[in-house]
Amino acid sequence: MKIIKRDGHMVDYSPEKIEEAILKANKEVEDDEQASGTQIKNIIKYIEGLGKKRILVEDIQDIIEMKLMAIGKYALAKKYITYRYTRELVRRSNTTDLAIKELIDGESEYWNTENSNKNAKVVTTQRDYLAGITSTDITRRFLLPEDIVQAHDDGRIHFHDADMLQNGTIMNGVMIEKPHKFLTAMTIATQLITAVNSSQYGGATITLTHLAPFVRDSYNKYLDKYKKRKCTPEDCEKFAKEDLKREIVDGVQTFQYQINSMTTTNGQAPFLSVCCNDY
Repeated sequence: MKIIKRDGHMVDYSPEKIEEAILKANKEVEDDEQASGTQIKNIIKYIEGLGKKRILVEDIQDIIEMKLMAIGKYALAKKYITYRYTRELVRRSNTTDLAIKELIDGESEYWNTENSNKNAKVVTTQRDYLAGITSTDITRRFLLPEDIVQAHDDGRIHFHDADMLQNGTIMNGVMIEKPHKFLTAMTIATQLITAVNSSQYGGATITLTHLAPFVRDSYNKYLDKYKKRKCTPEDCEKFAKEDLKREIVDGVQTFQYQINSMTTTNGQAPFLSVCCNDY
């Protein structure tokens, strides 16, 4: 029987590892809650009796938990589950520990070249990078569902905050309602960018897709204005597009001016990436 590990590679089945894991959990409970040698062997026989050529390591662990509870060893099952969870945290933390060690030792090519304006061997820079490593680790392990993390790692998505403009947002304790035109959305976007950059390590990324719906809102607003003036449908469309074009120019200029002139509470210009879609 082959065991399929979490990273997908296969290893030979080893009953000794199952026995060792249960015995470690045994040491954490009272004598009357411990599984006897016979009971452990019966669990191993059950797994082997399934006759599978391959089995996931998680499935084996699930079977062990189920069998321990079936024989009334609830405290032992709880300890085994805790042990299993702790081992998972250790596995996941190893990559973070390595990243921190490489940063401090100056051995990481990534951190040494991550930002040409920063010296990764300076203590103050390392402090900022450590905050980033820790924040990323906590987010990946505790805050995001595993399928989202996997999709991010695969490059199928890139996780970022979204929909702040569409649903409104809160700045300085004040609710900012959804903007009703493109120029307003541009102004609020720059304020959000500055606020986010002031309260976190690192930069922010936005996509113009978030601002596109407000172009349509502005166009409809202009269209309604000319309809109320009893213009012909052709003139309504023509004048609305002209007004919209001017607003887009003004909005982009506002965005550029504010981003380039604003400073965060850290005394730095906002670090920003803007994504543009062809469509």
